[in-house]
Amino acid sequence: MFQSSLTSAAERIEARLSAALEGAADQPVTHAMRYAVSGGKRLRGFLVIESAGLYGIAPEAAVDAAAAVEALHAYSLVHDDMPCMDDDDLRRGQPTVHVKWDDGTALLTGDALQTLAFDLLAGPSCHADPAVRIDLVASLAKASGIDGMVLGQAQDIAAETAGRPLSLEEITELQANKTGALIRWSAEAGARLARADIAPLTAYSTALGLAFQIADDILDVEGDAAKTGKRVHKDAEAGKATFVSLLGLDGAKARAKALVEEAEDALSPFGEGAETLKQAARFVIARES
Repeated sequence: MFQSSLTSAAERIEARLSAALEGAADQPVTHAMRYAVSGGKRLRGFLVIESAGLYGIAPEAAVDAAAAVEALHAYSLVHDDMPCMDDDDLRRGQPTVHVKWDDGTALLTGDALQTLAFDLLAGPSCHADPAVRIDLVASLAKASGIDGMVLGQAQDIAAETAGRPLSLEEITELQANKTGALIRWSAEAGARLARADIAPLTAYSTALGLAFQIADDILDVEGDAAKTGKRVHKDAEAGKATFVSLLGLDGAKARAKALVEEAEDALSPFGEGAETLKQAARFVIARES
């Protein structure tokens, strides 16, 4: 059920992003935008569509919000891969944008994908009620800015020159911002579209986001670059503190498993209708990429 739902969501999101870029100027930055949003699991967009389904909202009515968070996530990856940040040359098994084009194009590509995200949320096809659209725009801005993802990125950069490894509390806060904020927004988006209480989905996605990052740290130790589509062992080579370095491999796996159980428990108000989201939580720690 989960895999078919993930595939279906990915196809819908791909089509929506393609339509959003149709007719855009024939420029390297446009080609790079299409390149940057291609591929990937589309987990964040899936969470938007699946959480909306809990409230009876059809996938086609949630796809604009799903495409928006995928565009914003793609922007963050393009910028994160640049030489001034993590300096990665491989993403999703392909050369990163700054490698395939150049630094200037990569910078503009990220900028344009970020603004595309808010364009998708602001349009009437996203939701008939302007108040709902404003809520989506405002909450995504908060999740992706200095109170969320950008803060996490800044904390990550600061950690590189801190002269000491981060503590478990510090790395948990960092990752709750850098990775967790967009995952939280994605799961909460369904409730926002339905004008419902976001609290159950906040609890679910907070646990899910942390489990996702712990799984990433485990993959950096145990993963295969051919499967992950990016370099592995880079955290240990850089001497960065991770959940694995702080908890040990077995401890990190146990913590991720406990978080998945916590995420599943948070969905109890939705009964059997939340089974696919529960499967998504299990997938997060079982994935190989």
